[in-house]
Amino acid sequence: MRAMRRGIKEMDIILSRYAEARLGAMDAAALDGFDALLCENDQDLYQWVTGQAAPPAQFAPLVAEIAAEASGGK
Repeated sequence: MRAMRRGIKEMDIILSRYAEARLGAMDAAALDGFDALLCENDQDLYQWVTGQAAPPAQFAPLVAEIAAEASGGK
């Protein structure tokens, strides 16, 4: 639910699609990482996912996965 109701419509779409595609296969550590990412500011998340700004190192792999999912899994 937190991935779907972000405040910025673009992030609602990006994160809800990612969650729908990936949450079922995540282990506890991956879920914790996704939960931590969801605590970040939407404006920052959008810039990270779109490549306008570099994400913090702790989120870089997850942001790369989300960006790939957003671009059609490329």
